Amino acid sequence: MQELMKAIWLTETGAPEVLKYVDRPKPKPGPGEVLVKAHSIGVCMPETYVRKGTYRWMPPLPVIPGIEMSGTVVEAGAGVTKLRVGQNVFVCAREFRERSGCYAEYLAANENLIYALPAGVDLEQAAGLANYQVAWHLLNSALKGFEYDSALIVAAAGGVGTGLVQLAKAAGRRVIGVVSSAERAAYARAQGADAIVDRRRGSVVDQVKELTGGRGVDLVLDPAGGPTMTSYFECLGRFGMLVLYGNIEGRPSGDIHSAIAGAPWRSSAYRYFTMHTLDDWPELRAKCTHELIRLLANGTIRVPIHERIPLAEAPRAHRVFESGKVMGKLIMKP
Repeated sequence: MQELMKAIWLTETGAPEVLKYVDRPKPKPGPGEVLVKAHSIGVCMPETYVRKGTYRWMPPLPVIPGIEMSGTVVEAGAGVTKLRVGQNVFVCAREFRERSGCYAEYLAANENLIYALPAGVDLEQAAGLANYQVAWHLLNSALKGFEYDSALIVAAAGGVGTGLVQLAKAAGRRVIGVVSSAERAAYARAQGADAIVDRRRGSVVDQVKELTGGRGVDLVLDPAGGPTMTSYFECLGRFGMLVLYGNIEGRPSGDIHSAIAGAPWRSSAYRYFTMHTLDDWPELRAKCTHELIRLLANGTIRVPIHERIPLAEAPRAHRVFESGKVMGKLIMKP
């Protein structure tokens, strides 16, 4: 009789309640594969889009969703040479053909698609590295040599925002975080932000100009889009760049060209970034992840855990995630 495991099974899209906690066959590792027992499972924005059925890169249903977990190798298939039983690992389904499979007690995958973790790395923090992958690529891959001394990070208390603050500070840059409450301001400062802009306290542009003596910042990183995005061009310095990496508030509205050309003394740049630019670039994905594991191991970055929710309560985890109140990383425990 085949062994069973607990997993989240998605057979239809919709509200959080479509995430069903069920028994599924426990996978067996094939040649070159290892079986990973989950320790912590991250909750990410793309998983909410999969659940709703709005993700452009939807895996075929039914499916076990989930793109990141940390855990331990408990079984190795024939021919495995790089990983060993007892090895702690980070699993990122961005390496898989289908971005799924991590909302489960166990996962089997080719050892070449799984990242070994050094001894002593906190497994709960490792489960949050997917957000830091986005942050690393924003500050490295997406800039293509663009030099910046200061950055305005919108949603600085969120999962990716946390990674951006920590990585930009580790690189020696001045960081201004945009937040929406005193609690989130304190959190962003704790991650290393040098200054805070609170959207509730008036114009973001005016606050940035006050903080920078009217010079503006070199780089703006915005995950929201929507009606506010074009105003961020007014926060830029002479040769500043605005990078949009999401549409949380919808597609940007307004005339982007007019916003860029609105100040005759400013030569602004604009870029839209998506992680899917890297879908066929495994070498760069691996470079990023190995570097993040190194930074996590030496303490340069740390992943603050917002809350730990049982995997059995995945619907609640998604409701919490979508509440807008999460600071840092929300994880589930199998």
